[in-house]
Amino acid sequence: MPTAHIELDRRAVIAPVNRRTFGSFVEHLGRCVYDGLYEPGHPSANEDGFRMDVVELVRELGSSTVRYPGGNFVSGFRWEDSVGPREQRPVRRDLAWHSLEPNQVGLDEFAKWLKLTGSELMLAVNIATRGILPALDLLEYANHPSGTALSDARVANGSVEPHNVRMWCLGNEMDGPWQTGFMTAEDYGKIAARTAAAMKMADKSLELVVCGSSGSGMPTFGDWERTVLEHCYEHVDYISCHAYYQELDGDLGSFLASALDMDFFIDTVVATADHVGYKKRSDKKINISFDEWNIWYVKEHMEAEAADQSAKEWRYAPRLLEDKYSVADAVVVGNLLMTLLKRSDRVTSASLAQLVNVIAPIMTEPGGPAWRQTTFYPFSITSRLASGEVIRPVIQTPTYQTTRHGEAALVDAVATVDEDRAAVFLVNRDLTETAQITIDVRSLGSTRILEAVTLADADVYAKNTLEQQDRVTPFANASAVLADGVLRVELPPVSWTAIALH
Repeated sequence: MPTAHIELDRRAVIAPVNRRTFGSFVEHLGRCVYDGLYEPGHPSANEDGFRMDVVELVRELGSSTVRYPGGNFVSGFRWEDSVGPREQRPVRRDLAWHSLEPNQVGLDEFAKWLKLTGSELMLAVNIATRGILPALDLLEYANHPSGTALSDARVANGSVEPHNVRMWCLGNEMDGPWQTGFMTAEDYGKIAARTAAAMKMADKSLELVVCGSSGSGMPTFGDWERTVLEHCYEHVDYISCHAYYQELDGDLGSFLASALDMDFFIDTVVATADHVGYKKRSDKKINISFDEWNIWYVKEHMEAEAADQSAKEWRYAPRLLEDKYSVADAVVVGNLLMTLLKRSDRVTSASLAQLVNVIAPIMTEPGGPAWRQTTFYPFSITSRLASGEVIRPVIQTPTYQTTRHGEAALVDAVATVDEDRAAVFLVNRDLTETAQITIDVRSLGSTRILEAVTLADADVYAKNTLEQQDRVTPFANASAVLADGVLRVELPPVSWTAIALH
Protein backbone atom coordinates (compact mmCIF):
# COMPACT_ATOMS: atom_id res chain seq x y z
CA MET A 1 0.00 0.00 0.00
CA PRO A 2 1.63 3.32 -1.07
CA THR A 3 1.80 5.98 1.64
CA ALA A 4 1.88 9.79 1.52
CA HIS A 5 2.22 12.49 4.15
CA ILE A 6 0.77 16.01 3.85
CA GLU A 7 1.55 19.05 6.03
CA LEU A 8 -1.07 21.83 6.20
CA ASP A 9 -0.08 25.22 7.61
CA ARG A 10 -2.85 27.81 7.74
CA ARG A 11 -0.21 30.53 7.29
CA ALA A 12 0.75 29.18 3.85
CA VAL A 13 -1.97 31.20 2.16
CA ILE A 14 -2.05 31.28 -1.65
CA ALA A 15 -5.07 33.56 -2.06
CA PRO A 16 -8.72 33.84 -1.04
CA VAL A 17 -11.13 31.34 -2.57
CA ASN A 18 -12.73 33.21 -5.47
CA ARG A 19 -16.34 32.17 -6.15
CA ARG A 20 -15.79 32.84 -9.84
CA THR A 21 -13.52 29.78 -9.89
CA PHE A 22 -16.74 27.76 -9.92
CA GLY A 23 -18.09 29.26 -13.14
CA SER A 24 -19.56 27.37 -16.08
CA PHE A 25 -20.38 27.93 -19.73
CA VAL A 26 -23.55 27.92 -21.84
CA GLU A 27 -23.18 28.07 -25.61
CA HIS A 28 -25.77 27.86 -28.35
CA LEU A 29 -24.37 24.48 -29.34
CA GLY A 30 -26.20 21.19 -29.77
CA ARG A 31 -28.74 20.63 -26.98
CA CYS A 32 -27.17 22.90 -24.39
CA VAL A 33 -29.83 25.65 -24.65
CA TYR A 34 -32.67 24.04 -26.62
CA ASP A 35 -33.77 20.73 -25.03
CA GLY A 36 -31.31 21.49 -22.22
CA LEU A 37 -32.08 24.70 -20.35
CA TYR A 38 -35.12 25.55 -22.44
CA GLU A 39 -37.91 23.11 -23.27
CA PRO A 40 -41.32 24.80 -23.09
CA GLY A 41 -43.29 21.55 -23.39
CA HIS A 42 -41.47 19.78 -20.57
CA PRO A 43 -43.51 18.90 -17.43
CA SER A 44 -41.05 20.84 -15.25
CA ALA A 45 -40.94 23.95 -17.47
CA ASN A 46 -41.86 27.31 -15.93
CA GLU A 47 -43.85 30.06 -17.68
CA ASP A 48 -40.69 31.12 -19.57
CA GLY A 49 -40.04 27.61 -20.90
CA PHE A 50 -37.07 26.83 -18.66
CA ARG A 51 -36.74 23.36 -17.18
CA MET A 52 -36.89 23.76 -13.41
CA ASP A 53 -35.41 20.29 -12.85
CA VAL A 54 -32.29 21.58 -14.62
CA VAL A 55 -32.36 24.80 -12.59
CA GLU A 56 -32.35 22.75 -9.38
CA LEU A 57 -29.35 20.74 -10.54
CA VAL A 58 -27.47 23.91 -11.53
CA ARG A 59 -28.10 25.30 -8.04
CA GLU A 60 -26.79 22.06 -6.54
CA LEU A 61 -23.76 22.18 -8.83
CA GLY A 62 -22.89 25.56 -7.32
CA SER A 63 -22.16 27.31 -10.59
CA SER A 64 -21.31 30.94 -9.83
CA THR A 65 -20.66 32.59 -13.20
CA VAL A 66 -21.94 31.55 -16.63
CA ARG A 67 -20.10 32.50 -19.80
CA TYR A 68 -22.55 33.09 -22.68
CA PRO A 69 -23.45 32.72 -25.61
CA GLY A 70 -20.19 31.20 -26.82
CA GLY A 71 -17.80 29.86 -27.69
CA ASN A 72 -17.36 29.39 -31.41
CA PHE A 73 -21.01 30.34 -31.82
CA VAL A 74 -20.37 33.97 -30.89
CA SER A 75 -18.09 34.57 -33.88
CA GLY A 76 -21.05 34.50 -36.27
CA PHE A 77 -23.66 35.86 -33.87
CA ARG A 78 -25.70 39.05 -34.32
CA TRP A 79 -26.92 39.84 -30.83
CA GLU A 80 -29.83 41.93 -32.17
CA ASP A 81 -31.38 38.73 -33.57
CA SER A 82 -31.98 37.40 -30.06
CA VAL A 83 -33.96 40.27 -28.50
CA GLY A 84 -37.44 41.68 -29.07
CA PRO A 85 -40.67 39.82 -29.90
CA ARG A 86 -39.89 36.13 -30.37
CA GLU A 87 -42.16 35.77 -33.39
CA GLN A 88 -40.07 38.41 -35.20
CA ARG A 89 -36.66 36.90 -34.48
CA PRO A 90 -34.90 35.48 -37.54
CA VAL A 91 -33.66 31.92 -37.95
CA ARG A 92 -29.94 31.96 -38.82
CA ARG A 93 -27.35 29.42 -39.86
CA ASP A 94 -24.65 28.81 -37.25
CA LEU A 95 -21.50 28.05 -39.22
CA ALA A 96 -19.54 27.04 -36.13
CA TRP A 97 -21.66 23.96 -35.38
CA HIS A 98 -23.47 23.56 -38.73
CA SER A 99 -26.85 24.10 -37.08
CA LEU A 100 -29.93 26.32 -37.29
CA GLU A 101 -30.33 28.94 -34.57
CA PRO A 102 -33.96 29.97 -33.93
CA ASN A 103 -33.01 32.80 -31.51
CA GLN A 104 -35.85 31.89 -29.16
CA VAL A 105 -33.49 32.30 -26.20
CA GLY A 106 -31.47 35.50 -26.11
CA LEU A 107 -29.90 37.88 -23.65
CA ASP A 108 -33.09 38.92 -21.87
CA GLU A 109 -34.37 35.36 -21.47
CA PHE A 110 -30.97 34.10 -20.36
CA ALA A 111 -30.74 36.87 -17.76
CA LYS A 112 -34.07 35.61 -16.35
CA TRP A 113 -32.67 32.08 -16.20
CA LEU A 114 -29.59 33.32 -14.35
CA LYS A 115 -31.77 34.82 -11.64
CA LEU A 116 -33.33 31.39 -11.11
CA THR A 117 -29.89 29.83 -10.58
CA GLY A 118 -28.29 32.73 -8.69
CA SER A 119 -25.44 32.95 -11.22
CA GLU A 120 -23.55 35.93 -12.64
CA LEU A 121 -23.50 36.61 -16.39
CA MET A 122 -20.19 36.71 -18.28
CA LEU A 123 -20.99 37.97 -21.77
CA ALA A 124 -19.01 37.44 -24.97
CA VAL A 125 -19.03 39.93 -27.84
CA ASN A 126 -18.42 39.15 -31.50
CA ILE A 127 -15.35 41.00 -32.70
CA ALA A 128 -14.43 38.26 -35.15
CA THR A 129 -16.95 39.13 -37.88
CA ARG A 130 -18.34 42.39 -36.47
CA GLY A 131 -16.42 44.95 -34.43
CA ILE A 132 -16.42 47.90 -32.07
CA LEU A 133 -19.81 49.51 -32.68
CA PRO A 134 -21.92 46.32 -32.25
CA ALA A 135 -20.02 45.64 -29.02
CA LEU A 136 -20.81 49.13 -27.76
CA ASP A 137 -24.44 48.71 -28.79
CA LEU A 138 -24.69 45.46 -26.84
CA LEU A 139 -23.08 47.11 -23.83
CA GLU A 140 -25.62 49.95 -23.98
CA TYR A 141 -28.54 47.54 -24.38
CA ALA A 142 -27.38 45.35 -21.50
CA ASN A 143 -26.15 47.87 -18.94
CA HIS A 144 -27.50 51.39 -19.47
CA PRO A 145 -30.46 52.07 -17.15
CA SER A 146 -32.74 53.93 -19.59
CA GLY A 147 -33.09 57.09 -21.63
CA THR A 148 -31.17 55.98 -24.73
CA ALA A 149 -32.43 54.23 -27.82
CA LEU A 150 -31.00 50.82 -26.97
CA SER A 151 -31.63 50.88 -23.21
CA ASP A 152 -35.22 51.95 -23.87
CA ALA A 153 -35.52 49.05 -26.33
CA ARG A 154 -34.48 46.67 -23.54
CA VAL A 155 -37.07 48.21 -21.23
CA ALA A 156 -39.72 47.87 -23.95
CA ASN A 157 -38.70 44.22 -24.36
CA GLY A 158 -39.56 43.58 -20.72
CA SER A 159 -36.20 43.94 -18.94
CA VAL A 160 -36.80 47.14 -17.00
CA GLU A 161 -33.67 46.84 -14.86
CA PRO A 162 -30.28 46.77 -16.61
CA HIS A 163 -28.49 43.43 -16.69
CA ASN A 164 -25.35 45.08 -15.25
CA VAL A 165 -22.89 42.67 -16.86
CA ARG A 166 -19.43 43.11 -15.31
CA MET A 167 -17.28 40.56 -17.18
CA TRP A 168 -17.01 40.71 -20.98
CA CYS A 169 -15.08 38.39 -23.33
CA LEU A 170 -13.57 40.04 -26.39
CA GLY A 171 -14.34 37.28 -28.87
CA ASN A 172 -13.46 33.60 -28.60
CA GLU A 173 -10.41 31.48 -29.56
CA MET A 174 -9.27 33.95 -32.17
CA ASP A 175 -6.04 31.99 -32.67
CA GLY A 176 -7.93 28.95 -34.02
CA PRO A 177 -8.37 28.36 -37.77
CA TRP A 178 -11.72 26.70 -36.95
CA GLN A 179 -12.99 30.06 -35.73
CA THR A 180 -15.15 32.12 -38.10
CA GLY A 181 -13.07 35.25 -38.72
CA PHE A 182 -9.92 34.01 -36.95
CA MET A 183 -6.96 36.39 -36.98
CA THR A 184 -3.25 36.66 -36.44
CA ALA A 185 -2.14 37.76 -32.99
CA GLU A 186 -1.17 41.13 -34.43
CA ASP A 187 -4.56 41.75 -36.03
CA TYR A 188 -6.50 40.48 -33.05
CA GLY A 189 -4.43 42.44 -30.55
CA LYS A 190 -5.21 45.67 -32.41
CA ILE A 191 -8.98 45.14 -32.69
CA ALA A 192 -9.18 43.86 -29.10
CA ALA A 193 -7.33 46.94 -27.84
CA ARG A 194 -9.59 49.33 -29.73
CA THR A 195 -12.75 47.51 -28.64
CA ALA A 196 -11.61 47.36 -25.01
CA ALA A 197 -10.66 51.04 -24.96
CA ALA A 198 -14.06 52.01 -26.39
CA MET A 199 -15.94 49.84 -23.88
CA LYS A 200 -13.97 51.34 -20.99
CA MET A 201 -14.90 54.81 -22.29
CA ALA A 202 -18.50 53.80 -21.61
CA ASP A 203 -17.74 52.19 -18.23
CA LYS A 204 -14.29 52.09 -16.63
CA SER A 205 -15.41 49.47 -14.10
CA LEU A 206 -15.93 46.73 -16.71
CA GLU A 207 -13.74 43.62 -16.43
CA LEU A 208 -12.55 42.66 -19.91
CA VAL A 209 -11.15 39.30 -20.99
CA VAL A 210 -8.87 39.14 -24.03
CA CYS A 211 -8.44 35.85 -25.91
CA GLY A 212 -5.38 33.83 -25.06
CA SER A 213 -4.39 30.56 -26.69
CA SER A 214 -6.97 27.85 -27.35
CA GLY A 215 -4.62 25.31 -25.79
CA SER A 216 -1.01 24.84 -24.73
CA GLY A 217 -0.44 22.74 -27.85
CA MET A 218 -1.24 25.56 -30.29
CA PRO A 219 1.75 26.37 -32.55
CA THR A 220 1.51 30.06 -31.60
CA PHE A 221 1.24 29.44 -27.85
CA GLY A 222 3.26 31.97 -25.87
CA ASP A 223 3.94 34.23 -28.84
CA TRP A 224 0.18 34.77 -29.17
CA GLU A 225 -0.17 35.96 -25.57
CA ARG A 226 2.87 38.23 -25.82
CA THR A 227 1.78 39.89 -29.06
CA VAL A 228 -1.86 40.35 -28.03
CA LEU A 229 -0.97 41.80 -24.64
CA GLU A 230 1.60 44.17 -26.09
CA HIS A 231 -1.33 45.80 -27.89
CA CYS A 232 -4.00 45.78 -25.20
CA TYR A 233 -2.29 45.32 -21.81
CA GLU A 234 -3.52 48.60 -20.35
CA HIS A 235 -7.09 48.13 -21.61
CA VAL A 236 -7.93 44.61 -20.36
CA ASP A 237 -8.04 42.80 -17.03
CA TYR A 238 -7.85 39.11 -17.93
CA ILE A 239 -6.37 36.86 -20.56
CA SER A 240 -8.19 33.60 -21.24
CA CYS A 241 -6.91 30.01 -21.18
CA HIS A 242 -8.76 27.08 -22.72
CA ALA A 243 -7.82 23.44 -22.12
CA TYR A 244 -9.53 20.11 -22.78
CA TYR A 245 -8.17 16.71 -21.83
CA GLN A 246 -8.94 13.13 -22.81
CA GLU A 247 -7.53 9.67 -22.33
CA LEU A 248 -5.59 8.73 -25.46
CA ASP A 249 -4.62 5.23 -26.61
CA GLY A 250 -5.53 3.64 -23.28
CA ASP A 251 -2.88 5.66 -21.42
CA LEU A 252 -4.83 6.15 -18.18
CA GLY A 253 -1.72 7.06 -16.18
CA SER A 254 -1.00 10.10 -18.34
CA PHE A 255 -4.65 11.10 -18.38
CA LEU A 256 -4.83 11.09 -14.57
CA ALA A 257 -1.87 13.51 -14.53
CA SER A 258 -3.55 16.03 -16.86
CA ALA A 259 -3.38 18.67 -14.12
CA LEU A 260 0.37 18.92 -14.76
CA ASP A 261 -0.35 20.32 -18.21
CA MET A 262 -2.86 22.80 -16.78
CA ASP A 263 -0.24 23.95 -14.26
CA PHE A 264 2.34 24.38 -17.06
CA PHE A 265 -0.21 26.32 -19.11
CA ILE A 266 -0.92 28.71 -16.22
CA ASP A 267 2.78 29.16 -15.41
CA THR A 268 3.59 30.05 -19.01
CA VAL A 269 0.74 32.53 -19.44
CA VAL A 270 1.49 34.23 -16.10
CA ALA A 271 5.18 34.56 -17.00
CA THR A 272 4.34 35.94 -20.45
CA ALA A 273 1.80 38.43 -19.11
CA ASP A 274 4.20 39.62 -16.42
CA HIS A 275 7.00 39.95 -18.99
CA VAL A 276 4.82 42.30 -21.05
CA GLY A 277 3.87 44.22 -17.91
CA TYR A 278 7.51 44.67 -16.93
CA LYS A 279 8.38 45.85 -20.45
CA LYS A 280 5.63 48.44 -20.20
CA ARG A 281 6.75 49.50 -16.69
CA SER A 282 3.18 48.81 -15.59
CA ASP A 283 2.06 48.21 -12.01
CA LYS A 284 -0.97 46.35 -13.31
CA LYS A 285 -1.27 42.55 -13.12
CA ILE A 286 -3.20 40.64 -15.77
CA ASN A 287 -5.11 37.74 -14.24
CA ILE A 288 -6.26 34.56 -15.96
CA SER A 289 -9.81 33.66 -16.88
CA PHE A 290 -9.63 29.89 -17.46
CA ASP A 291 -13.01 30.14 -19.14
CA GLU A 292 -13.06 26.78 -20.92
CA TRP A 293 -11.82 23.62 -19.27
CA ASN A 294 -13.10 20.06 -19.12
CA ILE A 295 -12.73 16.52 -20.42
CA TRP A 296 -13.64 16.30 -24.10
CA TYR A 297 -13.19 13.27 -26.32
CA VAL A 298 -12.54 15.39 -29.39
CA LYS A 299 -11.06 12.62 -31.50
CA GLU A 300 -14.14 10.42 -31.11
CA HIS A 301 -16.50 13.26 -32.00
CA MET A 302 -14.51 14.19 -35.12
CA GLU A 303 -14.56 10.60 -36.33
CA ALA A 304 -18.29 10.28 -35.63
CA GLU A 305 -19.07 13.53 -37.44
CA ALA A 306 -17.06 12.47 -40.45
CA ALA A 307 -19.06 9.23 -40.61
CA ASP A 308 -22.41 10.97 -40.10
CA GLN A 309 -23.74 11.90 -43.52
CA SER A 310 -26.63 13.78 -41.94
CA ALA A 311 -24.11 16.32 -40.63
CA LYS A 312 -24.47 17.96 -44.07
CA GLU A 313 -27.99 18.99 -43.11
CA TRP A 314 -28.82 22.16 -41.19
CA ARG A 315 -30.68 21.05 -38.06
CA TYR A 316 -32.13 22.54 -34.90
CA ALA A 317 -30.40 21.49 -31.67
CA PRO A 318 -28.66 18.36 -33.00
CA ARG A 319 -27.07 15.97 -30.50
CA LEU A 320 -23.47 17.18 -30.54
CA LEU A 321 -20.54 16.52 -28.18
CA GLU A 322 -22.65 14.56 -25.69
CA ASP A 323 -19.82 12.82 -23.87
CA LYS A 324 -20.78 10.26 -21.23
CA TYR A 325 -18.27 10.61 -18.40
CA SER A 326 -16.59 7.85 -16.42
CA VAL A 327 -15.20 7.64 -12.90
CA ALA A 328 -11.72 8.33 -14.31
CA ASP A 329 -13.04 11.43 -16.06
CA ALA A 330 -14.55 12.66 -12.79
CA VAL A 331 -11.28 12.13 -10.92
CA VAL A 332 -9.45 14.23 -13.51
CA VAL A 333 -12.12 16.96 -13.35
CA GLY A 334 -11.74 17.03 -9.56
CA ASN A 335 -7.97 17.27 -9.90
CA LEU A 336 -8.17 20.07 -12.49
CA LEU A 337 -10.43 22.04 -10.15
CA MET A 338 -7.89 21.49 -7.37
CA THR A 339 -5.22 22.96 -9.65
CA LEU A 340 -7.36 26.02 -10.35
CA LEU A 341 -7.73 26.52 -6.60
CA LYS A 342 -3.97 26.20 -6.12
CA ARG A 343 -3.48 28.99 -8.66
CA SER A 344 -6.10 31.30 -7.15
CA ASP A 345 -3.51 34.07 -6.87
CA ARG A 346 -3.72 34.55 -10.65
CA VAL A 347 -6.61 32.40 -11.90
CA THR A 348 -9.50 34.43 -10.53
CA SER A 349 -12.20 33.25 -12.92
CA ALA A 350 -12.88 29.89 -14.56
CA SER A 351 -15.66 28.21 -16.53
CA LEU A 352 -16.33 24.48 -16.74
CA ALA A 353 -17.35 23.93 -20.35
CA GLN A 354 -20.20 23.29 -20.69
CA LEU A 355 -23.20 23.14 -18.37
CA VAL A 356 -25.94 20.96 -19.89
CA ASN A 357 -25.80 18.08 -22.44
CA VAL A 358 -22.72 19.34 -24.32
CA ILE A 359 -19.57 17.91 -22.62
CA ALA A 360 -21.53 18.64 -19.47
CA PRO A 361 -22.01 17.59 -15.84
CA ILE A 362 -25.80 17.63 -16.34
CA MET A 363 -27.69 15.60 -18.96
CA THR A 364 -31.33 15.75 -20.03
CA GLU A 365 -33.70 13.80 -22.20
CA PRO A 366 -36.46 15.65 -24.13
CA GLY A 367 -39.69 15.23 -22.20
CA GLY A 368 -37.81 13.08 -19.72
CA PRO A 369 -35.43 13.26 -16.78
CA ALA A 370 -32.34 15.31 -15.98
CA TRP A 371 -29.45 13.60 -14.21
CA ARG A 372 -25.94 14.09 -12.86
CA GLN A 373 -22.92 12.83 -14.72
CA THR A 374 -19.95 11.53 -12.71
CA THR A 375 -18.16 14.87 -13.21
CA PHE A 376 -21.01 16.68 -11.45
CA TYR A 377 -19.93 15.45 -8.04
CA PRO A 378 -16.35 16.73 -7.59
CA PHE A 379 -17.44 20.13 -8.90
CA SER A 380 -20.54 20.43 -6.71
CA ILE A 381 -18.81 19.19 -3.56
CA THR A 382 -15.77 21.43 -4.04
CA SER A 383 -17.98 24.44 -4.74
CA ARG A 384 -19.92 23.72 -1.54
CA LEU A 385 -16.95 23.06 0.76
CA ALA A 386 -14.19 25.39 -0.47
CA SER A 387 -14.29 28.72 1.36
CA GLY A 388 -12.04 31.24 3.05
CA GLU A 389 -8.44 30.98 1.87
CA VAL A 390 -6.56 28.44 -0.23
CA ILE A 391 -3.48 27.11 1.53
CA ARG A 392 -0.52 25.41 -0.08
CA PRO A 393 0.09 21.85 1.15
CA VAL A 394 3.52 20.25 1.48
CA ILE A 395 3.12 16.77 0.02
CA GLN A 396 5.50 13.85 0.43
CA THR A 397 4.32 11.23 -2.02
CA PRO A 398 5.66 8.51 -4.30
CA THR A 399 5.82 9.42 -7.98
CA TYR A 400 5.29 7.54 -11.21
CA GLN A 401 6.39 8.05 -14.80
CA THR A 402 3.90 9.13 -17.46
CA THR A 403 4.30 9.07 -21.23
CA ARG A 404 2.85 12.53 -21.80
CA HIS A 405 3.72 14.54 -18.68
CA GLY A 406 6.92 13.02 -17.32
CA GLU A 407 7.12 12.35 -13.58
CA ALA A 408 3.84 12.79 -11.69
CA ALA A 409 2.93 12.65 -8.01
CA LEU A 410 0.87 9.62 -7.07
CA VAL A 411 -1.16 11.71 -4.62
CA ASP A 412 -2.20 15.34 -5.08
CA ALA A 413 -3.95 17.63 -2.60
CA VAL A 414 -5.10 21.16 -1.84
CA ALA A 415 -6.86 22.67 1.17
CA THR A 416 -9.00 25.67 2.08
CA VAL A 417 -9.48 27.22 5.51
CA ASP A 418 -12.26 29.45 6.82
CA GLU A 419 -12.94 30.75 10.34
CA ASP A 420 -14.70 27.62 11.54
CA ARG A 421 -14.16 25.10 8.76
CA ALA A 422 -11.42 23.56 6.66
CA ALA A 423 -11.62 21.35 3.59
CA VAL A 424 -9.05 19.01 2.09
CA PHE A 425 -9.32 17.72 -1.48
CA LEU A 426 -7.25 14.73 -2.59
CA VAL A 427 -6.69 12.45 -5.56
CA ASN A 428 -5.00 9.07 -5.77
CA ARG A 429 -3.65 8.47 -9.29
CA ASP A 430 -2.50 4.91 -8.57
CA LEU A 431 -4.21 2.53 -11.00
CA THR A 432 -4.39 -0.47 -8.70
CA GLU A 433 -3.40 0.34 -5.10
CA THR A 434 -5.14 2.06 -2.22
CA ALA A 435 -3.02 4.90 -0.81
CA GLN A 436 -2.69 5.45 2.94
CA ILE A 437 -2.52 9.17 3.74
CA THR A 438 -1.56 11.01 6.91
CA ILE A 439 -2.30 14.75 7.07
CA ASP A 440 -0.93 17.01 9.80
CA VAL A 441 -3.78 19.44 10.52
CA ARG A 442 -2.59 20.77 13.90
CA SER A 443 -2.14 24.27 12.43
CA LEU A 444 -5.80 24.32 11.40
CA GLY A 445 -7.08 23.67 14.92
CA SER A 446 -9.41 20.99 13.57
CA THR A 447 -11.46 19.17 16.19
CA ARG A 448 -13.61 16.75 14.22
CA ILE A 449 -14.53 15.47 10.78
CA LEU A 450 -17.75 16.93 9.41
CA GLU A 451 -17.84 14.74 6.31
CA ALA A 452 -15.55 12.59 4.21
CA VAL A 453 -16.67 11.50 0.75
CA THR A 454 -14.90 9.63 -2.03
CA LEU A 455 -15.68 9.11 -5.69
CA ALA A 456 -14.29 5.78 -6.92
CA ASP A 457 -15.45 2.50 -8.38
CA ALA A 458 -14.05 -0.95 -9.07
CA ASP A 459 -14.76 -0.13 -12.72
CA VAL A 460 -12.97 3.14 -13.44
CA TYR A 461 -14.97 3.44 -16.68
CA ALA A 462 -18.37 3.17 -14.98
CA LYS A 463 -20.77 5.94 -16.08
CA ASN A 464 -24.16 7.42 -15.26
CA THR A 465 -26.56 7.07 -18.18
CA LEU A 466 -30.23 7.54 -18.96
CA GLU A 467 -30.77 3.89 -18.05
CA GLN A 468 -28.56 3.98 -14.92
CA GLN A 469 -28.60 7.57 -13.69
CA ASP A 470 -27.10 6.78 -10.27
CA ARG A 471 -24.64 4.06 -11.25
CA VAL A 472 -21.81 6.22 -9.82
CA THR A 473 -22.26 8.40 -6.73
CA PRO A 474 -19.89 9.55 -3.97
CA PHE A 475 -19.79 7.42 -0.83
CA ALA A 476 -18.83 8.12 2.78
CA ASN A 477 -15.18 7.27 3.38
CA ALA A 478 -15.28 5.48 6.71
CA SER A 479 -11.48 5.20 6.87
CA ALA A 480 -11.09 8.92 7.71
CA VAL A 481 -10.04 9.37 11.34
CA LEU A 482 -8.86 12.52 13.15
CA ALA A 483 -6.80 12.12 16.34
CA ASP A 484 -4.14 14.31 18.01
CA GLY A 485 -4.00 16.71 15.10
CA VAL A 486 -3.40 14.01 12.49
CA LEU A 487 -5.98 13.08 9.88
CA ARG A 488 -5.63 9.56 8.46
CA VAL A 489 -7.52 8.38 5.40
CA GLU A 490 -7.30 5.67 2.78
CA LEU A 491 -7.77 6.65 -0.85
CA PRO A 492 -8.92 3.91 -3.26
CA PRO A 493 -7.13 3.62 -6.60
CA VAL A 494 -8.20 6.22 -9.21
CA SER A 495 -10.19 8.25 -6.72
CA TRP A 496 -11.14 11.78 -5.70
CA THR A 497 -11.86 12.59 -2.05
CA ALA A 498 -13.12 15.61 -0.09
CA ILE A 499 -12.92 15.95 3.70
CA ALA A 500 -14.52 18.77 5.66
CA LEU A 501 -13.16 19.55 9.15
CA HIS A 502 -14.65 21.61 11.97
